[in-house]
Amino acid sequence: MKSLTILAAAVLTSGWATSVLAQDLTVGVSWSNFQEERWKTDEAAIKAALDAAGAKYISADAQSSSSKQLSDIESLIASGADALIILAEDGAAMGPAIDAADNEGIPVIGYDRLLDDPRAFYLTFDNVEVGRMQARAVLEAQPTGNYVMIKGSPTDPNADFLRGGQQEVLQSAIDSGAVTIIDEAYTDGWVPANAQRNMEQILTAHDNNVDAVVASNDGTAGGVVAALTAQGMEGIPVSGQDGDHAALNRVALGTQTVSVWKDARVLGKAAGEIAVALAGGSDHVTIEGAQEWTSPSGKALVARFLAPVPVTADNLDVVIDSGWISKAAVCANVPAATVAVCD
Repeated sequence: MKSLTILAAAVLTSGWATSVLAQDLTVGVSWSNFQEERWKTDEAAIKAALDAAGAKYISADAQSSSSKQLSDIESLIASGADALIILAEDGAAMGPAIDAADNEGIPVIGYDRLLDDPRAFYLTFDNVEVGRMQARAVLEAQPTGNYVMIKGSPTDPNADFLRGGQQEVLQSAIDSGAVTIIDEAYTDGWVPANAQRNMEQILTAHDNNVDAVVASNDGTAGGVVAALTAQGMEGIPVSGQDGDHAALNRVALGTQTVSVWKDARVLGKAAGEIAVALAGGSDHVTIEGAQEWTSPSGKALVARFLAPVPVTADNLDVVIDSGWISKAAVCANVPAATVAVCD
């Protein structure tokens, strides 16, 4: 790390001190990939937070390759990063990167996806609650019948956090016999085309006898809706998350039931601010909103969890009023008098 002449305590007590300190800081961000719509928004928020603090932003795109991501992180360290924000393609493969950062005294933030290492600060939304919200919305819309679970990437711990939350909500309906999970599949890399292919295969295997789909994000939901539409089944309940613009339009059109909105602007801003604080010498536990948290493997980490918001046709005004998306984008091709916010 670069030599810092202002004590970390000053960062916590003086906005001026933060700005002066951050002028000497470079924050490196390692993205797993940029194919998902939402990462552009995250990046803009991180850049804005760093710009406000006077810190420099550098980044690399791993293009869905964990081996490339390890190489990227080495390059970010060599380029002078004083803190690293890592959106892991495969968190379990990031040990060498965390070791390299630790050897240089560089703090690491596991961004939105778990890095199961106490040396990394974990910043995310409450993904178990996201899963609960997805299942609640689908269950309310379709309280009985055959369910399909389209999960996230098998290398992303969030996929199982989401699935666990979904199961919590659905369990009583499963126990009563009202709901039957007839099939489920992971989606490699969270790629929508993979989700579509999985859903097509499931529909074929079950003769289209599907009443609802709990999909774990908006990208996978898009693939699911495409597969359903090809079979004339659009409109059955489908969940998602992230507040992707295309997904919010699908919510208005009635082809997706819910998108659990995780405001990437809030997450990105927090990441930038935390990176500056940690690079300035702050301890994990001193970060605003931080809490001690035990990972599924039993490791003691420090984390900050942000609150998600489920968005359905009944509250689309939330994302419009916040400036997240325009009314025109939400309401594109929506028939008149079908959704209140579009009237």
